[in-house]
Amino acid sequence: MDPGKPPVTRKQRLFLALDADAPVQAQLAAHAKQWTWPVGCVPCQPADWHITLHFIGAVDADQVERLAAGLAVPFQPFELVLDLPLLWPHGLAILGASVVPPPLLALYEQLGAALRGLDVTVETRPYQPHVTLARHAGAAIAPAASTPVLWPVQGYALVLSTGDRQQRYRVIQKYR
Repeated sequence: MDPGKPPVTRKQRLFLALDADAPVQAQLAAHAKQWTWPVGCVPCQPADWHITLHFIGAVDADQVERLAAGLAVPFQPFELVLDLPLLWPHGLAILGASVVPPPLLALYEQLGAALRGLDVTVETRPYQPHVTLARHAGAAIAPAASTPVLWPVQGYALVLSTGDRQQRYRVIQKYR
């Protein structure tokens, strides 16, 4: 190894999310069955369903533990109601929330402050909590009426994007 070159550090793509447990996954699966999906659509797998709180991006592997320790913030459990099926640009089919509960906004803002304190850049667009149901779904037809998905939120997680199609995401740390 050349002593004049810095060592290669493995980067990990991270984000903060609400991870869907089995009962929420079952509700989301029932909702997804109500859509009409076009040929070529790529549905997301139930194990991949989550709501991103903040995308962090590439982090040196040796910094993950420090980052994880700095992301514990006060948390108040709440219920999120997902009741807004939409098609977004770039072929995304999503299920969003018509009302964002105040405890979710508080969590989002507290985590943003914690990230800024850790020198991580934070998204500036308005927060729109949603679950991505499918990609390449520009011609999908959302259900005209559907039962809302009731998501009791008991915590959040620091998640690794693996790049592996079999297991796209892996929870690194849960915060309750």
